[in-house]
Amino acid sequence: MNKQIILTASFFGLIAVVLGAFGAHGLEGKISDYHLNTWKTANQYQFYHTFALLFLSTFSRAKSPSIRVSFIAFTVGILLFSGSLYLLSIRSLLGLDGFSFLGPITPLGGLCFMIGWIGLFVAAVKHRA
Repeated sequence: MNKQIILTASFFGLIAVVLGAFGAHGLEGKISDYHLNTWKTANQYQFYHTFALLFLSTFSRAKSPSIRVSFIAFTVGILLFSGSLYLLSIRSLLGLDGFSFLGPITPLGGLCFMIGWIGLFVAAVKHRA
């Protein structure tokens, strides 16, 4: 599982760098400042939880079910939270103005992040040094 976590974190880290650069250099002047800030928020949370995934890899040898829950929750959280914010930021550029269902997806991603942090907390409490 350690390798799977590291590979997932590496992928999300790479994508975060690419999307961060795209936001800073490719979207400036094309979307409003409000939407650019939304893009930046998505990017920040993607980075935060990519680092959280890397930290999980240090626990993964413990074979804790809580680590598996955290891994899945952080992964789904990045996809739902950051993914929906990225799309909300550029939906006018993509012609997706009618996609109002994207807004309610963001809090589900945030809930996944919370579940991931709770799983990490439980794993740390149960971990024997």
